[in-house]
Amino acid sequence: MTSTIDLNMVNAYIPGRADVGPEMAAKIARRDALLGPAYRLMYERPLHFVRGEGAWLIDPDGRRFLDIYNNVTSLGHCHPAVVEAICRQAGTLQTNTRYLHDIILELAERLLATVPGTDLAHLMLTCTGSEANDLAYRMAKVRTGGTGIIVTDTAYHGFTDAVSQFSPSLGAGVDLGAHVRLVPAPRRYHAPGEDLAARFTRDVEAAIADLRRHGIRPAMLIVDTLFTSDGILPDPAGFLSGAAAAIRAAGGLFVADEVQPGFGRTGTHMWGFQRHALSPDIVTMGKPMGNGQPIAGLLATQDALARFGRDSRYFNTFAGNTVSCAAALAVLDTIERDHLIDHAATMGRRLHDGIADLAARHAAIGDVRGAGMFVGVELVADRATRAPDRALTSRVVNAMRDRGVLLSACAQGHNVLKIRPPLILSQDQVDMVVDVLDAALTEAAGGQ
Repeated sequence: MTSTIDLNMVNAYIPGRADVGPEMAAKIARRDALLGPAYRLMYERPLHFVRGEGAWLIDPDGRRFLDIYNNVTSLGHCHPAVVEAICRQAGTLQTNTRYLHDIILELAERLLATVPGTDLAHLMLTCTGSEANDLAYRMAKVRTGGTGIIVTDTAYHGFTDAVSQFSPSLGAGVDLGAHVRLVPAPRRYHAPGEDLAARFTRDVEAAIADLRRHGIRPAMLIVDTLFTSDGILPDPAGFLSGAAAAIRAAGGLFVADEVQPGFGRTGTHMWGFQRHALSPDIVTMGKPMGNGQPIAGLLATQDALARFGRDSRYFNTFAGNTVSCAAALAVLDTIERDHLIDHAATMGRRLHDGIADLAARHAAIGDVRGAGMFVGVELVADRATRAPDRALTSRVVNAMRDRGVLLSACAQGHNVLKIRPPLILSQDQVDMVVDVLDAALTEAAGGQ
């Protein structure tokens, strides 16, 4: 089974298509020679950065670019509390999980305290969200005896061999496994007035039935709880309940991928699944846990982990090291101390409403949606048909880059602006995003 999603980003650098100047061209050539052809650069004219500060990335000439795309640095670049925690711990002790140390236990207690009312009982640490989803799949196979996976049609869950097989957004160059079934993401425009919860549940049930027809036992349904690669589809809250019940009735596990929605980004809860009043079997987390440090992991119920823990040995030399754990604790402390979940709600609402107001002047805006500090702006050729305008989207992304605001695009039509700024984004920075988007839409529309 092969994905039909185009591998190239809408805003990717393509050699020879844009004048980048001799110095940048030489740097790109050096990079290509050293790193090989698999890496991609963003934007038609790539950027070179030498420093980060809060929501800003700074180039060699001192020009500042507002970074509203990099989810990994959840508190912004070089957050002083995280930097101080890393330096202090690096000068004290850096070791791994084969020795007793208190800091990993404190982190486990703090993370488990964020999921009251669930059966989640254990923390396991990895270095990346891809590793976390890989580990979740290993656990699901052991717990269920199955291999079947259900994901949405433009999902991204990671880059390991196993996880890339259920990450259709990676493109046509990646084969999806025969054990993988795609279901449509819950887009609101399937049909006017349609019950999205009922439809999504039916689609998951159909995928379960198809797996069984092919002799494949279901192991898990895994969803990014804001459907961020599918186009940012957060609502209506609660619509995932039926699908989660369906996979459990089939003997599989429900896995909430919180790599992008987690750590307060929704503005209402610490985790995206909490908006749906769910209790997952496994919750996976990514590097926003450590503000970009290599720390990620999963929370699991006793039932999901018991057999895997009994029959398998899990060890990851770097995952759970004391320095990365210190960074993660600093992130949790900062979210709590600075009331960043409430801040994400306030600034996210201002961002959403400011962009929504632009729709009166820009017919290309087909929809604005999101939750907290995660906003999607759907750009269309026709509002009535919702036909995606990929070319316009690319022009807007690059025009915003030229004006000093960095974002990208997602969704099946590559036409949804993906805005996921650091949780610390200020009111002035929110207003800058809206003003720059307004100008970029005007310029891009004139470039047709």
